[in-house]
Amino acid sequence: MKNAKKVSEESQISAQSASEKLPEAKRDGLKKGWLKKLRGGLLLVIGYLLSPLCWWNDLFFNLPIAYGFGYLCSLLSPDLLFPCSIVGYWLSNIAGILLMQLGSVEVFTDKPKEKNLKKELLTGFISSTAFTLVIVALIHFNILDTPDLFSTQQSIDLLGS
Repeated sequence: MKNAKKVSEESQISAQSASEKLPEAKRDGLKKGWLKKLRGGLLLVIGYLLSPLCWWNDLFFNLPIAYGFGYLCSLLSPDLLFPCSIVGYWLSNIAGILLMQLGSVEVFTDKPKEKNLKKELLTGFISSTAFTLVIVALIHFNILDTPDLFSTQQSIDLLGS
């Protein structure tokens, strides 16, 4: 009888300590979830500002980044300023799409899942490159019109034809 009483008391004590720990664990889980959503939202906003989906971002974000990248490359050779600026612009757009992808996964998924960073980066890189190729094809076939950036007769042939 004493053993049953002792076991009953121990179970009541462990139940009380478990019930005290439960709200604390729940609070920590909510805090971590909230911080994850906040971080994901921040990544989503930064990604949107760098991505080609934002129509006004080029002047404030992408072109300064592209020019800075081209300038750093031109320290090696002055001929690299323009080609590396184009590469820098392309990379800033890809970084934007990847950041949007990573941010949206954190914001819109509730359950933590195993992340495969290589797979996510590869998927984002492939989708960004496909988007770039579609835009280049639309420009090449005159479906999208580009502004006349150069006032002289000489222009730049992106496709080498």
